[in-house]
Amino acid sequence: MNQMNFFITYLWKDPMFFLAAIIIVVFSVCAHEFMHAWIALLQGDGTAAERGHLTMSPLKQMGPWSLFMLAFIGIAWGQVPVDPSRMRHRYSHALVAFAGPATNLLLGVAFSLLCFLAFRNEVGTEFTWDMLYFGATINMVLFLLNLLPVPGFDGWAILVTFFPKIMRIDSEIVKGSFFVIIILVFMGIGKLFEFGRISTAAMLWFFQAIADRIAGA
Repeated sequence: MNQMNFFITYLWKDPMFFLAAIIIVVFSVCAHEFMHAWIALLQGDGTAAERGHLTMSPLKQMGPWSLFMLAFIGIAWGQVPVDPSRMRHRYSHALVAFAGPATNLLLGVAFSLLCFLAFRNEVGTEFTWDMLYFGATINMVLFLLNLLPVPGFDGWAILVTFFPKIMRIDSEIVKGSFFVIIILVFMGIGKLFEFGRISTAAMLWFFQAIADRIAGA
């Protein structure tokens, strides 16, 4: 948590890492939100598209406040408006909600593959490899974080789709639990990053095993 609180200090300690990390996070969050908007449109809900969210613009998908918080303490978010009542079928909302985390999962795999290929073929520098590794790690973190069954996260929308009776819970209880769980999540943010690092290392090992298998064939 202390590292997140002082993320802005990387601006003068390691400006290249600071800028590269921000670019990767912004790209990852915007891709996440874009896919929400696109899948919603395919499912019959044009709310996000009508409000200009079929874009990769961070100002639209994240907003100035999220960008400021990213630069200052390393926390960012995005949001697109959806209207489940306009969607084609009962499970459309779950599909739209899952589209965001699924995008981060695919980006995590893509960054891992690029990291493996760049390192294996000695393309780029150590900084390039580190940032590709960081890209894979942060996307795996976003994948897990957004699937938490907590109000405000995609996991909650998926849960409610399959268990609609949850919505009958008193709204004040839901709000209270939301803030409690958010606090617990950010207290354990190190565990989330550990998950991201382990997932990335596992993917790199997998790509190496495939490469060795092909080379030995």
